[in-house]
Amino acid sequence: MGYVDESLVPGETVAYRALLHWIVVAPALLLGSAIDMSGVWLVVAAFLRRTPGGETSTPMIVAGVLLMLVGSAWMAAGIIRWKATEITVTSRRVLVKTGIVRRHTKEILLSKVESVSIDESGLGRVLGFGTLTVHGTGGTPETFDRIARPHAFRREVQMQIEALSGSTPRSAGP
Repeated sequence: MGYVDESLVPGETVAYRALLHWIVVAPALLLGSAIDMSGVWLVVAAFLRRTPGGETSTPMIVAGVLLMLVGSAWMAAGIIRWKATEITVTSRRVLVKTGIVRRHTKEILLSKVESVSIDESGLGRVLGFGTLTVHGTGGTPETFDRIARPHAFRREVQMQIEALSGSTPRSAGP
């Protein structure tokens, strides 16, 4: 049970759950993999450079193992940051929660939303991610970077606003 599910008020339902695009975690995976491969290379080199007596270079093996641990931790941290973000449209509001240890939340009542805009780069259009900005009445626009399927998110916000104003509630699905 996530933050959003715990903070729903009576009668409020989740209409859509968005995700950050996988491109968010790609740099951590690429850098972590490179560090891991450097560690593997050091361990393999230590065994290939054995002395005639059959001894391997312990410092090279230790350095290689440490590099592999650092690379794996780097990738894990990136994945955890990616998965620790909840982006949800409910029947009453838009909620975004980031972080695990230090939590940051943004909540915008649907009744206060004036517009939703999307900014997509060429790569974003091809891969299916963009920056979504929710403009509320009397407040600062809230920007959500690298959201997967931003048009589906905007469509769901618009449908929930229509439902609040008296139309029949509909959902595009999670």
